[in-house]
Amino acid sequence: MIAVEVSNRSGIEVDEESASALARSVLEAEGVDEGELGLLFVGPEEIRSLKREHLGVDEPTDVLSFPIDGRETQPAGIPRQLGDAVLCPQVVGQAWRQPLVHGVLHLLGYEHGPEMEAKEQSWRA
Repeated sequence: MIAVEVSNRSGIEVDEESASALARSVLEAEGVDEGELGLLFVGPEEIRSLKREHLGVDEPTDVLSFPIDGRETQPAGIPRQLGDAVLCPQVVGQAWRQPLVHGVLHLLGYEHGPEMEAKEQSWRA
């Protein structure tokens, strides 16, 4: 089972249930059927601060990913910690699905490039 912990401190309403379901679907399609995932929705200033702190770029963005275990094999009895995908609803608006897919793929170790683009394309509605 994939446990998704959602936190919304963006200040605007977010469809948390649909976001969790999409994240689970992406993970299951990638062969990950158990683990723990954090989805965090934040405002523009917080995501800007996170991007500046972790990537050295001082601007807001749509999504940031903070992977932990990814696809690494875990010892028996130790739950897989996939990491956190942080999205900014004020930046993505109603088009939150693709940034969420992008962020979850990063948690699994995908980097920007043709392979990731092909994976993302399969999730475009």
